[in-house]
Amino acid sequence: MSDLTLSQAIDNIYASIKNNNEDIDLHIAALKAAMATEGVKEAVFEPAKLAQNNRQGRKTMQAYFKKKGVPVSFAS
Repeated sequence: MSDLTLSQAIDNIYASIKNNNEDIDLHIAALKAAMATEGVKEAVFEPAKLAQNNRQGRKTMQAYFKKKGVPVSFAS
């Protein structure tokens, strides 16, 4: 797996979500590695870019990413 920047890893997550969560676990692992490299403790996503931009969709995403070891928050 090549080294991605945090921004690239987050963009890959958005693309995966738009493609029916294709390879989402690989992208989450890459995001986790990018966060460690850049010293970031929490990934911040834009709610408008999510497939399900509602409370339930955001909570589901947070729960899944938390299982994978990636804390998630959403920009306001």
